[in-house]
Amino acid sequence: MTELVQRDSAVLVHFTLKLEDGSTAESTRANGKPALFRLGDGSLSAALEQELVGRKVGDQHAFTLAPEDAFGGISPDLIQYFSRRDFIDAGEPEVGAIMLFSGMGGSEMPGVIREISGDSITVDFNHPLAGQRIKFDIEVLEIDPALEAGDADPVS
Repeated sequence: MTELVQRDSAVLVHFTLKLEDGSTAESTRANGKPALFRLGDGSLSAALEQELVGRKVGDQHAFTLAPEDAFGGISPDLIQYFSRRDFIDAGEPEVGAIMLFSGMGGSEMPGVIREISGDSITVDFNHPLAGQRIKFDIEVLEIDPALEAGDADPVS
């Protein structure tokens, strides 16, 4: 086991993400299941990785990241408009509902129903936390853990 988090480390952490209004957006502590991240694999922003590098087991670290360093800004290109007929098989959508849509190559993408106006339905494919400053509270539990399958939920 490595003593400090490196640029290519796997890190088992507990984290809490809070919005500027103080509300909790997500927390691994709530369900008691830590998250496993692999630095350098592209799943975390460079700014978030930088906050983890050099930490050791037991470290607790709180920091805030701007939208572009956390979950990105809101991209107008990821807001799409559909016809009500596109939802015939899925049933009547509701504003705020998260639905899965088939993307290119058969992959599925979650989208949030933002507006329903007559025959037009607005769907937002931005990350739900895009455009927000996020306060992170991270506790490093293990560095390069030797985990058995099922010990932690990987975060992608």
